[in-house]
Amino acid sequence: MKTESEIELARNVIRIERDALEKLEAGLDETIIRAADLVMATDRYVIVAGVGKSGHIGQKIAASLASTGTPSFFLHPTEASHGDLGMIVPGSVLLAISYSGESREMVDLLRYCRGNSIPVIGMTRAPDSTLGRLSDVVLHMPTVAEACPNGLAPTSSTTMALALGDALTILLMDRRGFSREDFGSRHPGGKLGRSLQTAGDYVTDRPDDIPVVATDASVQEVILAVSEGRKGCVAVLGPDGRIVGMVTDGDLRRAMLAGKLDGDARSVMTPDPRTIAPKERLATVIKRLSDNRISNAFVVEDGRPIGIVDMKDLLAEGYV
Repeated sequence: MKTESEIELARNVIRIERDALEKLEAGLDETIIRAADLVMATDRYVIVAGVGKSGHIGQKIAASLASTGTPSFFLHPTEASHGDLGMIVPGSVLLAISYSGESREMVDLLRYCRGNSIPVIGMTRAPDSTLGRLSDVVLHMPTVAEACPNGLAPTSSTTMALALGDALTILLMDRRGFSREDFGSRHPGGKLGRSLQTAGDYVTDRPDDIPVVATDASVQEVILAVSEGRKGCVAVLGPDGRIVGMVTDGDLRRAMLAGKLDGDARSVMTPDPRTIAPKERLATVIKRLSDNRISNAFVVEDGRPIGIVDMKDLLAEGYV
């Protein structure tokens, strides 16, 4: 059946690209260390360049470097020949990608770097090519078959370039001691960035009134505060404004069953409730609340509540 033959064709593409990666891995040597040394020695930018599919891979590598502690941007070689060479300043490093090493559009860029003492890291299968000869360090990719049936469309070669760029990126991350906190500061958007946000940052962005009552507030006042706060709880504050307890919907139901509706907040509260420190990452907070089956908790600084984290809100906002 045609369906089976097409599935086998697709599987063969993956096999060919996997074999290419295995050859790349086997041939990896100390040159990647030398490439990392060049990058670590610069106090400016890593400028990534490539043409065609190599250019698309280069854009991803530049983005990965920039997001993991190595300032970087992508420069198209053709645009470089029409004025964008001015983006390359002393102290920068060029990472040039060309599987053949003979991309015509790359020549002006390479010559400019050589004439201005800009180190070049070349990523190519041909060390004796124009790119190879004009590079200070050559990250050598093995000669492999493309997965394209015609042997023309860049497939295996771009997969290798992507993997080699990732290897250099992770090596540089390790050298810089790039942490989860560093990563979070560069990724404020999306679920990943939100999970790395601190609880303090989270509540700062949500200046809603914090549902609170005093210890001597009547139970009726507590019920009203819970209802108006729309969080299913209130913080109970002592005379100094520090949190001494918390009253939830569940506490009120239990008080009703026990006939304690004539008491005050202190009589129905849960003393010394679980709280959240402003510096805690939301990923940690979410795990702790989930593990303990807690719906919400107050973010507390110097004993005083500065905000509230509510699991329903986190779900609605895409944090969970």
